[in-house]
Formats: sequence, structure tokens, C-alpha cells
Amino acid sequence: MQAATQPTPPSSFRKAIALALAAAAVVCVVLLAFAWPSITSTPHGLPVGVVGSAEQVSQLEEQLADQSDGALELTSFDDRDSAVEAITHREVYGAIVLGEQKADSFTAPEMLIATAANSAVAQMLQSMANGMQAQLTENVNAGVEQQVQQLIDTLRAVMSGQAPAAAPGAAQLPTTFAMPDAKITVTDIAPFSEDDPRGAGLSAAALPLVMGGMIGAMIISTAIHGSRRRLVALIVYTLVAGAALSAILEGWFGALEGNYALNALAITLSIGAISATIVGLRSVFGFAGLGLGAVLMFFFANPISGAALPPEFLVGSWGTIGQWFPPGAGLTLLRTLSYFPDASTTFPWLVLSGWALLGLLLIWIGSLKKPAVTARPSAPAEP
Repeated sequence: MQAATQPTPPSSFRKAIALALAAAAVVCVVLLAFAWPSITSTPHGLPVGVVGSAEQVSQLEEQLADQSDGALELTSFDDRDSAVEAITHREVYGAIVLGEQKADSFTAPEMLIATAANSAVAQMLQSMANGMQAQLTENVNAGVEQQVQQLIDTLRAVMSGQAPAAAPGAAQLPTTFAMPDAKITVTDIAPFSEDDPRGAGLSAAALPLVMGGMIGAMIISTAIHGSRRRLVALIVYTLVAGAALSAILEGWFGALEGNYALNALAITLSIGAISATIVGLRSVFGFAGLGLGAVLMFFFANPISGAALPPEFLVGSWGTIGQWFPPGAGLTLLRTLSYFPDASTTFPWLVLSGWALLGLLLIWIGSLKKPAVTARPSAPAEP
């Protein structure tokens, strides 16, 4: 005869209150993890180029030091071509080509931006160009008014007899004034693709990369037993997911450009770095490792990845730290491969490869653990 199942006793009120407080604390941590980078974000040390004479650059640095509070870090270039090259190599986010005033001509300034580098920075430089345009227009209008006033004063002096009138046949005073070209040109050196002009597809790809790595790791580590079988499943999953996501983002949404194979490899390695790490932590530490990997990638690395805001917008060195984790390195690699083919991609490749190798090492360490053998209870003797 089987013994009757005993009903589960009710939990104590102390346990109920403790679990409720712990759940509320988790919600607060989630809110802080995702809202803190946006709320505390302020630009500091954004690398921006400037082209102009030493006197112009010095004046601009003094002006920005008073107005921007260290938001921009100016780098001087000899000419416009050098500034464009620095933008395409992702050394600066944009550049200011200052105007040139000559005796009989005037060249208006030009603002070089790179929307694909980061939309927030491009909008910031666009606003700066609008402010420069307003100031330039005001200066031009003041100069014209001064010329008109000088003409009026000269005419009054001639009519009042205080100045000799011009002799017949002499050059007459001008009646019109040539307005200088005072319109600032904004040139986008690296725009997004025509199918995704705002870069919405690339920004939206940040979460699927992280979630894809986490979901695949959870399924593989819990539903599949055996280190070699988990490794095979991990390789197949990352290859298929990378090829499929790259086809959607590039072929369907038009959010990516460039070589499809390289983009697919970058997505594969990004997902693989996250999945391998979580599977490896699960193999070594059990279900505690699974939770640790999810917290590490989703609640820590994802908010500081620089997906929405550039690393220079985050407080302190958190933006730089975020580039050492798979979410930040993966997005930087995809952005560079698609829109900045001349820029170096060595660092993100190394970061993703390092995390993938770490995950494989953890999986190997977990395979060395001897499975626990549960002793079967002996059958009761028959009476």
C-alpha cells in the first residue's frame, strides 16, 4: 500500500514577507539597470575634428570650453580631406570646417557629421551647426548695416558741404551691397542605408542579439545532457541564427550593408560568445551559473553596450567597460562592418573571440566533473 500524500504545509508569514521584499528589490534593480544609463547620460569627451587656422581653432576651443562643459574634445586637422578620413576610420564622430575670410571673398563653415556612427551625436552636431548659422547670420547682417550706415554718413557729409562732392566722371558710391554666402553646409559623411535612414533596424538588433544568446543557452543547457552534445547544439544554433538574422537585417530590413558573409559571421560570433559563456557557467556551477550568466549579459553588459547612446555619454568609464562585453563589441562590429569599412575591427573581433573561448573552456571544465550517482533505495523485504 502506498502512503497517502501529505498536503504541503502553508508557508510562514516571515517567508512570505521576505520573498515579497526580494521580488520588489529585483524589480528595482531591473529598473536601475535599464534606466540609469539614459537618465545619467551626459556627453563628455566626444572626439570631434576641426579644420582652420591656429587662431580660429583657439577661439573655438575657448568658446566651447565655456559653453559645452567638456562635451567635445577637439582634434585639429590640416584640411577637409584629413577630417573626412578620420571620420571614415571612426577616429572622430564629425568635424567642423571653419570658414575663411579673405579681402574680397568669404567661405562659410561646413559641419561634417556621420549619422551611422551615432544618431544622437549627429543630432548634437546638427544643433551646433544651427547655432553657428544663427550667429553667422547675425554677424553678416551687422556688417551690412555698418556699411549702409557708413554710406549714409558719407552722403550726409557731401550734402551738408562738410566733404567735397565727387567730380563729374568720378567713381560713384555703390547703391547695392553683395551679401556674402553665409549658409553653413551640413554634410553627412556616413549616412544610414536608404531602406533604413534612421538606423532603427540596427538599434533594434541590440536586444535580439542578447536575448538570442540567452534563450539558446538556456534551452541547450537544460534540455540537452552531455558536454559534446551541448557543444554540437551550440555550434549549429549559432551558425543558423547568425545566417538567419543577417539575412533579415540586411536582405529584408536593409539595416545592414556590406558583405553578407562578414555580417553573418559577426552576428554568429556575438550570439555564440553569449551562449557559450552561459552554457559554460551552467556546466560548472549548475543552475546558479545559468542565473549568473543571464544577469551578467542582460542586466549588466546590455545597458552599457552603447546601443542607444555612444560610450562617451555614459558616466565615468562604463562606456569603455561595455565594449569589453559581447553586447557592446557585437554592435560596434556590425556598425563598423556596414558603414565604416575603412575602420579597424580588430578589437571587437578579439573581444567576441575571447568570450567564446572562455565559454568553451568552461564547458570543458564542466565535462570533467563526475556526475553524482544517486543510490537506489533497496526494496522492502516481503513479510
